[in-house]
Amino acid sequence: MPIPISIDDPINARILKVSEDRIAGYCRQPLHEIARLSDVDLNVVVERLRAMLEAKTIRRIRQTLLSTSLAPGALVAWQVPPEQLNIAFEFMFREDPFSGHVVIRTTDSPVAGSAYRLWTTLKVPTGFDMDAHCRWLMRQTGATRYLLLPAKKVFTLGVGHVRRRELSPGDRTDEPGRVLDVEVADLTEKQWHVLMPLKREFEPEEIVPDLWTGRADEAGVCLDAFHAIAEDLAKRQIIGRFSTFLEHVKKLSDGQSVTRYNALFHWAVPAGQELAAGREVGRHTVMTHAYWREGGPEFNHVNIMGVAHGLDKDLLLAHKDAIDTHLREAGIDLRYTNVFWGGRSEIKPSEISPLVYRQWAQDRSALT
Repeated sequence: MPIPISIDDPINARILKVSEDRIAGYCRQPLHEIARLSDVDLNVVVERLRAMLEAKTIRRIRQTLLSTSLAPGALVAWQVPPEQLNIAFEFMFREDPFSGHVVIRTTDSPVAGSAYRLWTTLKVPTGFDMDAHCRWLMRQTGATRYLLLPAKKVFTLGVGHVRRRELSPGDRTDEPGRVLDVEVADLTEKQWHVLMPLKREFEPEEIVPDLWTGRADEAGVCLDAFHAIAEDLAKRQIIGRFSTFLEHVKKLSDGQSVTRYNALFHWAVPAGQELAAGREVGRHTVMTHAYWREGGPEFNHVNIMGVAHGLDKDLLLAHKDAIDTHLREAGIDLRYTNVFWGGRSEIKPSEISPLVYRQWAQDRSALT
């Protein structure tokens, strides 16, 4: 009998509610932990994750990193002539390993910043120039202008689409969102040698109960040393979560959509209220990402941004209305707010290794 690969299969749903974003930090036996928290037998967890990955129900399985701690990065808003928009999209997705999320966005009506249709995330390792990288991308794509929007603080980060389907507008945690700094950490060469195989996504045949033995061999260290280095990196807030990623917008092989709408919410709050506002936004469990970013005059001085996904546009707007109401009740003055809707999108992990960047730039004479 075929192994079920649908996200609506009851056992798969139980697994995914945990595996998408509930295994925080570094875990020596993440599949065992998924089995425990989902109350599903370990062998079934392995079988289902492998089958869903092979069927591309799951887009990737990997140990995530808090890449804000490993390389300077930014959300980048691009102005691109309409006839170049899809060409620029394809180039940044396929040809630039340092651009991660690539999304074409629209607004329901003309607003501040709506001329910026292409949005990407970018990581450029320490020692290299983010503006120089963006100028190179402009030459390759025909983009006419860009704005770097680096995060000053992070308030929430965790994509759990299956779990979030059950939320009602206003659902939030008892405690405000935590505040993560974005300072870049220095790593030793040995730590980089562990980090590179640690973060590489798993192939279906690698989904076995003991995930890390092969990665330790790849790193050239014993398993105990691999665990020790990974756990030290987790203590330094460099390790994110062990995660199974579903498609955000694309239909799955069985015709289902995990989500249909990708909303980038913008809020402008008075100077001095950014941390309070970000923590209140971050406690709303519909939010997959929330940041303090300075949009400047071109975005009507927006300083809190966040992302939410859903199957129903009106429901997402109801979630946002609930957040707006909560912010006002918390004494935060909303001076401006809007929504940038995501359309075409592709997502890949941004490369963050300085060794990889140096070789990439040399091979392409990218910064000359």
